[in-house]
Amino acid sequence: MVEVGLGFGRIDAATRQRDLRRMKTLATGLLVAATVVFLLARWWEVNDGPTWVGYVRAMAEAGMVGALADWFAVTALFRRPLGLPIPHTAIIPTKKDVLGDSLGDFVGENFLAEDVVRDKLARVEVSSRVGAWIGQEANADRVTAELATAARGIVTVLRDDDVQEVIEQVLVRKLMERPIGPPLGTVLQGVLADGSHHRLVDLVCDRAYDWVTANHDTVLRIVHDRAPTWSPRFVDDLIADRVFLEVQNFAWAVKTDPEHPLRKAVDTFLVEFAADLQNDPDTIERAERIKHQIVAHPDVQRFIGQAWGTVKGLILDAAADPSSALRTRVRDGLVAFGNRLNTDAELRGKIEGWLADAAGYVVRHYRHEITTLITDTVERWDAEETSRKIELQVGRDLQFIRINGTVVGALAGFVIYAVGQFAFGA
Repeated sequence: MVEVGLGFGRIDAATRQRDLRRMKTLATGLLVAATVVFLLARWWEVNDGPTWVGYVRAMAEAGMVGALADWFAVTALFRRPLGLPIPHTAIIPTKKDVLGDSLGDFVGENFLAEDVVRDKLARVEVSSRVGAWIGQEANADRVTAELATAARGIVTVLRDDDVQEVIEQVLVRKLMERPIGPPLGTVLQGVLADGSHHRLVDLVCDRAYDWVTANHDTVLRIVHDRAPTWSPRFVDDLIADRVFLEVQNFAWAVKTDPEHPLRKAVDTFLVEFAADLQNDPDTIERAERIKHQIVAHPDVQRFIGQAWGTVKGLILDAAADPSSALRTRVRDGLVAFGNRLNTDAELRGKIEGWLADAAGYVVRHYRHEITTLITDTVERWDAEETSRKIELQVGRDLQFIRINGTVVGALAGFVIYAVGQFAFGA
């Protein structure tokens, strides 16, 4: 079933054509009826009809005039009445582009004005509505599913060779071109500044103490291997036990004392190393050599060559599985964000401000381009086809103008004739 275009509605063309034809028939029928009544009343009036026939004739005459005038007005919108080249007729076909420009200017000045857009956004309260909507788990699931579908579509459309080339030729090349020492030193300096490295030092100390405690036999074997051949066995055992006990006590002291000199030495070394990574040419050069060795390693090269395939598989699997950790986290994040929008007035205010600023920027800088879409679209329409489609959309309602013209004209004729009769007599 064909639907009428131009964005005027979704009712099929056949139904609109049928309604328009029916209303035209009704309006024309009233004109014909008024004409017939006028002719009969006039004949009766000139042949000594009763007085009231004059009222009927006046009503019919005025109704006929009103119907003809409104028929002309309605018809002149879409075509030339009776095909005559009367000025200011066929307004829509001949003035289509002017109407399009006027419509674009009207929309730009009254709907795309910055103050209007900002006021509308403020009254709509977008953030509150979005927060209330995505705060419901079912809606968050729906958004997550749509995001997963979009992610699958994007990943599927991307050519594997192109993405892999970007990874190898752009990311890896950039990594190889830029010295790694200074940025690595900056990161290490930041970690040391907030003390985050202490957890790693604690872990190393704990593991060192555990290793020493669990390797008494290893210490004994080392002492025995290094002892002179002439040294008695029991002496070696005593020395080994003493060495083991000293090493164990030292490891325990390092593990339990946050202010131990060894810990301080580690901190000092790391601080100096971070500074050397940023400023010392020899350290920077050594870091570069290590970087090149790592990147050139066959396992690393194999990982780089398979990186996109691995990432792509992870994305597709996670997007396809509703219970995957990725989709679950996205959904939970959306729900949490929606709940926060509902409860955090400050956050809502910030988002509303961002939206208003973004909308204001768009209408300030791109209002002309938006309205040009209207004017250019109207300009591309065929004049006759546009007139026909517009008439199909609004012509049925315009026929009421003709009907009203007939009725109002008849009533006006009656009143005028009656006033004349009472004022001046028969």
